[in-house]
Amino acid sequence: MDQPVLHTHHLEVGYGGKALLEEVCLAVHPGQILTLIGPNGVGKSTLLKTLSKLLAPVGGAVLLQGKELRQLPERELALQLSILTTERVMPELMRCEEVVGTGRYPHTGRLGLLTPADRAQVDAAMELVGVQALRDQEFRRLSDGQRQRVMLARAICQEPDIIVLDEPTSFLDIRYKLEFLSILQRMSRSRNLSVIMSLHELELAGRISDKLLCVKGDKVDRFGTPEEVFTPGYISELYGMTAGSYDEATGNLELEAVKKDPEIFVIAGNGTGTALFRKLQREGISFAAGILWENDLDCPAARALASAAVEEKAFCPIGAEKVERAKELIDACGSAICTLDLDGAGEWAKELRELAAYAGRKGKLKAYTVLT
Repeated sequence: MDQPVLHTHHLEVGYGGKALLEEVCLAVHPGQILTLIGPNGVGKSTLLKTLSKLLAPVGGAVLLQGKELRQLPERELALQLSILTTERVMPELMRCEEVVGTGRYPHTGRLGLLTPADRAQVDAAMELVGVQALRDQEFRRLSDGQRQRVMLARAICQEPDIIVLDEPTSFLDIRYKLEFLSILQRMSRSRNLSVIMSLHELELAGRISDKLLCVKGDKVDRFGTPEEVFTPGYISELYGMTAGSYDEATGNLELEAVKKDPEIFVIAGNGTGTALFRKLQREGISFAAGILWENDLDCPAARALASAAVEEKAFCPIGAEKVERAKELIDACGSAICTLDLDGAGEWAKELRELAAYAGRKGKLKAYTVLT
């Protein structure tokens, strides 16, 4: 593998000589995306500021391209590293093209005049981020999403080897979150650009990141690929979750289940039951669910929200003992709902048809439309 663009050596970060995080060891290679995750207030922003020389280390060192960060002149640093923070920059009366153009200042002479080559870089950066149509608009009149994209174009225009971003999606709606992160991913691939950022959106962090750095207490708790970090139960432990649940495999975040004996049995599967599970939880109605294969789309939500969930191993026929357990739960519930269309379904649905028929004979099977 290539030598790291940036790495740390026994790094300690904090304020006033007091360390918030100790022994931070990380390395970012060309084209990699590294994302910091962890609870609020544990030092993620402080670490990012230290990695970008906005704060001096309490101890240890940050090395950029093999050189210690504190020894790099500001202009040399600006040629290699660009920073995008959550602070709402409001340049007075500047057009978007002019804002993006300020990213060229590390490359210009003392007067800061842009050459035709500089202007070509401005055009290329605005095209890459998709803000060409905004070039003549006043920056202060843009929406949060548009501003963030213009500032990203400014950072790209700087032509750095690495970009540092502190919560870059904080002010963005879901459309702009996805567009913004897609641009970062595309740049990391096409330009071999390295990215270090912090994110609160765990599901997005798990999808875009090559490496994750998990901050907990006064230390880095884990550093590795999403597959190495998102192991069962870890996110609940990292964030000290006391209510609800997070499923590392799917990224599903669920509220706390209704904790009482089930009132309704839901025959579900293939993703048809999850919306109903959440509706019942919102209404404070407890329920049981089944029979679900362990790899079924409904299984994560059923595990999190149901009082009881009857499961079968993936790719295995439904066993008789699972059918009997489901019937016991139907007996204990006041009603049953089937979210599946079982008419004409294949042999795989035989036991589920049996359950629906059983609930019908008991006079408990209700139309799904009752609760939709």
